[in-house]
Amino acid sequence: MSGDTAPHVVEDFFGIVRLLSDGSVVRGDESVLSVLMPAGPFPDVPGVQWRDVVYDATRGLKVRVYRSSVAGGEGGKLPVLVYFHGGGYCVGAYDQPMFHSCCQRFAAKLPAVVLSIQYRLAPEHRLPAAIEDGATFLTWLRVQATLGAGAEPWLAESADFARTFVSGVSAGANLAHHVVVQIASGRIVLGPVRLAGYVLFSAFFGSVERTATESDPPAVAMSDQLWRMALPVGATRDHPLANPFGPDSPSLEPVALPLALIVAPGRDVLCGHVLRYAARLKEMGKAVELAEFKGEKHAFSVRGWSEANAELIRILKRFVHQGGAPN
Repeated sequence: MSGDTAPHVVEDFFGIVRLLSDGSVVRGDESVLSVLMPAGPFPDVPGVQWRDVVYDATRGLKVRVYRSSVAGGEGGKLPVLVYFHGGGYCVGAYDQPMFHSCCQRFAAKLPAVVLSIQYRLAPEHRLPAAIEDGATFLTWLRVQATLGAGAEPWLAESADFARTFVSGVSAGANLAHHVVVQIASGRIVLGPVRLAGYVLFSAFFGSVERTATESDPPAVAMSDQLWRMALPVGATRDHPLANPFGPDSPSLEPVALPLALIVAPGRDVLCGHVLRYAARLKEMGKAVELAEFKGEKHAFSVRGWSEANAELIRILKRFVHQGGAPN
């Protein structure tokens, strides 16, 4: 008799991502998960153009470029907002309606050239794959900035590379943090691109030690499961990619981080991690603005229009156009 056994499910994320014992992955329909995919509607925003451009031909990865018809400052140029979508590094896509609509709003209301980045997902591609893709994109952006009139036409016409901001929501905010640290440490060279600041919306951080806001068992279990599927096999939530202040995490004290805008929704199970991140950076003397939204849930920025989102846009617009003087 053969001792072989059929592969069995070791992780089942709502039927959307099933990780099998042999390492294979079976994916289902993400639209069934209302927790991560609000029903909408997500109408198009008037006055915003968008199109997809391949930034990594080897992997077929794309960036969706958004630009407003509103002219910018000198020469009609607009600030550049790089945006990484959320989904716990395991689900989500740059072209999903909630992220698409959010980027349209940013492009129209800031206004800005918004660059929404596709990156590889876990568990097929565990971390640091997504962060490597973020670095690859920024290298592509540097090349575009050096090409002048020969760059992608919308970038050549509209992008003020000297006012570039890196941002992301949830896992995308985690990704944004890590590429910003690489830029500030000199590991990613931007050349003519100038990183003017970064923005973290509802950042997806973790640690073995629980924070005070991790008090909703189902939400905590979901977060833990995503980390198990996203981190290198066998890693804990104190891995440096999850916990920037973990026992093995390099110190951020000597890193010359740019201005940071940290958005913390008060009803987010991850709010404790976000507040700790902002507090630790402030203790190190970093320039940080903390925007707390006490009544809002995780990733409220992509869940449709609201009064809170109107206020968020106001804060973000000032940060991008006036240098984000921290409170």
